[in-house]
Amino acid sequence: MTKTEIVKPTTPKDDAKANSPEVPEVYAVSGEFKRVVVLRFKYEADLLAGMEKMVKQHKIRNAVILSGIGSVRNYHIHSVSNRTFPSKNIFFKDPTAPADIISINGYVIDGRLHPHLTLTTGEHAFGGHLEPGTNVFTFAIVTLGVFGDDVDLSKVDDKTYR
Repeated sequence: MTKTEIVKPTTPKDDAKANSPEVPEVYAVSGEFKRVVVLRFKYEADLLAGMEKMVKQHKIRNAVILSGIGSVRNYHIHSVSNRTFPSKNIFFKDPTAPADIISINGYVIDGRLHPHLTLTTGEHAFGGHLEPGTNVFTFAIVTLGVFGDDVDLSKVDDKTYR
């Protein structure tokens, strides 16, 4: 397994800024699902590349990744590794470690995927942001709840909106 840490800066100005009183502590986005799309992946498919392909092919702009199960032959994930800006990410990649997918969740935001997954080896569970090169073993199933175009998710994962 390889482990690599990288700094994920935005700009020095954005990384240094304080919370704004103009940005609410929490806000809600309401909408209704227009459709539900179930994706099924076969042996050796790249999980992230397949999700990106289907989002584009099915013209999905904004969605919630509701569920995901299956197994992988290997994994590549990242998670945050510090508590102050600029943020740092630590990447874990193991090309020989199989695991079961316990869950996949996240969002499609203006056509861009932000997926997370939880994996288990049977001995321990772990997870993070899904990265390219995570390949399916037996199968994988991912379910998307697709919003209409009137739903705006543009700020939900913007770390500078604070």
